Amino acid sequence: MADWQQTACILCSINCGLEVQTEGRRITKVRGDKQHPGSQGYACEKPHRLDHYQNGRDRLTSPMRRRPDGSFEEIDWDTAIAEVAQRFAGVRDQHGGETILYYGGGGQGNHLCGGYGRATRAALGSVYASNALAQEKTGEFWVDGKLFGKPRCHTTGDYEEAEVAVFLGKNPWQSHGFPRARVTLKEIAKDPERCLIVIDPRRTESAEMADYHLQVRPGTDAFCLSALLAILLEEKLIDDEFIAERTRGFEEVAEVLRQVPIAEYCRRCDIPEATLREVARRMARASSMSIFEDLGIQQAPHSTLNSYLEKLLYLVTGNFGKRGAMNLHSRFAALGGGKSPGVEPKSPVGGHPIITGLIPCNVLPDEILTDHPKRFRAVLVESANPAHSLADSQRMREALDALDLVVVIDVAMTETARHADYVLPASSQFEKWEATFFTLEFPENVVHLREPIFDPLPGTLAEAEIHARLIRALGVLSEDDLAPLREAAKQGREAYAAAFFSALSEKRHLKPLASIVLYETLGPTLPKNAAGAAAVWALAHTCAMEYPESLRRAGFAGEGLELGEALFEALLNRPSGVTFTVDEYGETWRRLLTPDGRINLSIAELMDEFRGLKTEDGGPKDPEFPFVLCAGERRSFTANTIFRDPSWRKKDAEGALRLSPEDAQRLGIADGGVATVTTRRASVRARVEISDTLRPGHATLPNGLGLAYPSEGGDAEVHGIAPNELTASEDRDWFAGTPWHKYVPARIEAAA
Repeated sequence: MADWQQTACILCSINCGLEVQTEGRRITKVRGDKQHPGSQGYACEKPHRLDHYQNGRDRLTSPMRRRPDGSFEEIDWDTAIAEVAQRFAGVRDQHGGETILYYGGGGQGNHLCGGYGRATRAALGSVYASNALAQEKTGEFWVDGKLFGKPRCHTTGDYEEAEVAVFLGKNPWQSHGFPRARVTLKEIAKDPERCLIVIDPRRTESAEMADYHLQVRPGTDAFCLSALLAILLEEKLIDDEFIAERTRGFEEVAEVLRQVPIAEYCRRCDIPEATLREVARRMARASSMSIFEDLGIQQAPHSTLNSYLEKLLYLVTGNFGKRGAMNLHSRFAALGGGKSPGVEPKSPVGGHPIITGLIPCNVLPDEILTDHPKRFRAVLVESANPAHSLADSQRMREALDALDLVVVIDVAMTETARHADYVLPASSQFEKWEATFFTLEFPENVVHLREPIFDPLPGTLAEAEIHARLIRALGVLSEDDLAPLREAAKQGREAYAAAFFSALSEKRHLKPLASIVLYETLGPTLPKNAAGAAAVWALAHTCAMEYPESLRRAGFAGEGLELGEALFEALLNRPSGVTFTVDEYGETWRRLLTPDGRINLSIAELMDEFRGLKTEDGGPKDPEFPFVLCAGERRSFTANTIFRDPSWRKKDAEGALRLSPEDAQRLGIADGGVATVTTRRASVRARVEISDTLRPGHATLPNGLGLAYPSEGGDAEVHGIAPNELTASEDRDWFAGTPWHKYVPARIEAAA
């Protein structure tokens, strides 16, 4: 019988631990890994089909170069690396490295490439970046920074301990978001002393279990949240002691809340005032409350304001820095882009805010399709598919075609790769050392370094090796730089640590290239052929320096470098993952980074928008497009788009358009009939599924479809609808630029 091997799911940010059996190059059986300290054997139904990713028919096995006629030809790796390096260097030398954009840097478990990619960016002088986080979370991160001191002060809920759990624009049953989500939802739902609240226009699987489902009108979350806050103030349900001792700026917030017309806001979001008052009282009397906000409010009108109001809800009730409430977690590695030295926090052409080092995704065409001298001229895309995943796909494709150079590093010929000049084939996430860095939990936080379960597919390379070869071709590292470190590595990691940190301080040009320096020098000496994990060694030491007491509570011993070495050794030798920090609840207050140690409740930049809600009304504004389309609903058989093979879906293979019974009857469309969906960008035909989970006027299409995949005969076929053929890049948050994927004005008609 085949042995079980430990790995992880790569389909969402939780990265549950898995055990798999293989035959040849196929994954044949999958089960949850009971030894994984976070997921503890939990797994949903989706990872059982991971072989569809591992053995996709469109996997690449050779570098590809575009011919003048637009077709592609295979080339060898030496030619590909030499030409890519030469052409990027040409753009750098002629226009400046700042005109080279980096997009991507990892997916839901493909994280190490971002670290190695930073070295290539440094060698090219590339300072601007973007990725999928800028479609979702940057507004929330910015709000965190204003409230708690820096965007890195990210909060997480203690859902297993919370008396009241609130999910806002979030369906954990399908999209998870925290470990063992379905188990935790069931535990809350069956406990009469606890309360589950879901705020969502759809009656999702999570909403079905809720004590209160606030089925708001799409796009009106800001009114619902404002009314809840105003009720808390009016009925004297706020935590006065917490506000007085732990915060500042509440009076400015209270002044706005006193002006909220509660009854009118309830009308706009279409929730009875009596219900909202009951919910506010339940929140206020709870001993603890945790809240999870997600894409339902982050990709809808008032995105950044919604994040602010959500956080005010738990702060004014004192649900911060204690058991069952919201806390500031540790982190093993930064997921944002970080701040590049010498770069203003604005995009070079449009002056759009750069948050956590990321340009808003949906302004990228505006930063390319212009004659501005600072426009982007080239892009390196890694483990990402912006031609499919960003709003207004037509314009994104136009922008890609306008660039002087497009290079894509990916496992398959993606929609973006079809517009590239060069495509470099990466090894899959199960063919190389990888790590899961969504370390977002509290009080116990888990990191997982994963061994490969297959040899690399012939013709592919891990991203660490791709970037190392590009660095060599660019000539920015000399053997004089590397030779002393190679020798030190042979003497052991203690000697290497002294040599490495000394080299970084003495030779400043090495610091931005550190990941490749580690790969080239420490990497060959690591056990288990773990050269690709070399960058994790430095991260382990950084983590140990930042959270020494938290590591010790997790069972690691030592001082200084010993503590980092203990963590790295555990990562190498515990294939099911490691609990790297254990925190006391008071640790949250020590992680607060405001100058005075108080939470800043008033965010001046959002107050005008907050006050201006009074002049708005909920619902679609354009009578030509009376429906609100959610372009990207998560369902049982949708996941991120690394699942390119449509045969993984056993239900709803083409991705039905869901309509309410009232709308279907009014439009004369039967269940299984065909509708035409029209937006300002495009028109598509879709099979209809009638669902009583939707409000009238609200329709949904699933995420993860509309990908071109080769048939058995080799012809590319598109299955389902690509949601971003229907979305518009200008429909986005005024500040953070997050797109309104969950709020797309549409017209729906019966199709012939």
